[in-house]
Amino acid sequence: MRTNQKSMFLSEDGSNLLFTFLLVSSLFLLWGVCNGMIDVMDKHFQEELGLTKSQSAWVQFAHYLGYFMMSLPAGWLASKLGYKAGIIAGLLIVALGGFWFIPATHINALVHEGRVSPNMAFVAFLAGVWAIASGLTFLETIANPYTTVLGARRYAATRINISQSCNGVGWISGPAIGSIFFYGRDAAGRSTGSQTLYIPYVAIAVVVLILAVVFYFARIPDIKTGDDYHLDDSSPQVSHSIWSHPHFVFAVAAQFFYVAAQAGIFSFFINYMTSEVPAIPASWNAAMTGLSAHSGFLRGWLLGWLETNKAGILSISNKGAANLASIAFVCFLVGRVSGAGLLRKFAAHKILGLYAVLNVAATLLVFAKLGWFSVLCVFLSYFFMSIMFPTIFALGIFGLGARAKKASAYIVMAIMGGAILPKLMGYVADKFDMSRGFIVPMFCFALVALYGFNWPKLSKAESLAGTPASPGH
Repeated sequence: MRTNQKSMFLSEDGSNLLFTFLLVSSLFLLWGVCNGMIDVMDKHFQEELGLTKSQSAWVQFAHYLGYFMMSLPAGWLASKLGYKAGIIAGLLIVALGGFWFIPATHINALVHEGRVSPNMAFVAFLAGVWAIASGLTFLETIANPYTTVLGARRYAATRINISQSCNGVGWISGPAIGSIFFYGRDAAGRSTGSQTLYIPYVAIAVVVLILAVVFYFARIPDIKTGDDYHLDDSSPQVSHSIWSHPHFVFAVAAQFFYVAAQAGIFSFFINYMTSEVPAIPASWNAAMTGLSAHSGFLRGWLLGWLETNKAGILSISNKGAANLASIAFVCFLVGRVSGAGLLRKFAAHKILGLYAVLNVAATLLVFAKLGWFSVLCVFLSYFFMSIMFPTIFALGIFGLGARAKKASAYIVMAIMGGAILPKLMGYVADKFDMSRGFIVPMFCFALVALYGFNWPKLSKAESLAGTPASPGH
């Protein structure tokens, strides 16, 4: 076990890359926090600016549009100047986007004075969301493939899932931060979200500037993946196009549909918890009040979880749902950590296919509206989504050599699915209800399952540790 653990971070020349791996993994924590806050922002704008679920999904559209537009430039920069330059560029762009939330908050204040329209304020916030996503695109395009080459290739999927576990920690923190700054209230019970929304983004801007300095002075060696398909050969018999390799082409499609499902579930989690959860017994409210009386921390965390809705029924509040999102991301993190262990023992494509099938079942049960059992299935969907993004990534760039950087850019570009499908999910929810909206991610997970189970046929390899049967397809 010790030998395997050690070899996970040893390069072919014997260099220990553990410190580099840990430094790069910090980037996963960063974009996890950013993404976690985005995922609880929709409900804020629905109430602050009077938007429908479908309209509020423009937040996700702006976020993922940044990924779509900047993934190829990020891949080009990484190919030309190396991983280090691309990471520093991404950090600086994130900082720029974070500081933009200061003027965006000022524009939003003008709405209450009647000087600008709510749409203009919404667009101002979307600009900040887009800028941060553009910077994160550089980090994801570079960091994801980079973790797969920082040691023995057989542990590529394990390493990327370990790094993505840091992403899971960030995603737990993001909704908790959002509940404080997006859904806070003053002593009179008035919402303070519009005045404090900028604070966490400015804090992130300061942190990433410090990280940029650290990366500037750190050793970040430029390493490429194994060239199993001989794409780097000069022989005319070898196809040098990454698009001639089905396992990469279908990875792009699988990532599109996975991120579409993930973005939809994450984005409308608060809507589901505030509208679809069965009536809350009054005894729960009394229990929470009693617990909060014994602890200052619990008082701040539990108070405001429940509220009486328009029908006079006790239900989960926006703040409570945002805090529940953090618990859902604990499920996500547990799934990712345990999944990294499973990927050391079992073929990555099999685990991907199995988890996708289990999520088809989970979302179908949410669609069926089975009360508290359906609520539980929402949390289970987080668990089974956990390993999908990094595993699809590792399977997609398998054996592409120096062209893995370019391939990574296209796989990141596929994140655009998160901009398109949530609007469809929101449309279904507006027409019917939030439970029925889960039919959209259900079909997405089914397509991911098809990719996982068919990967050996597409790649002509038995597993990530295997060698293709031929140099090309």
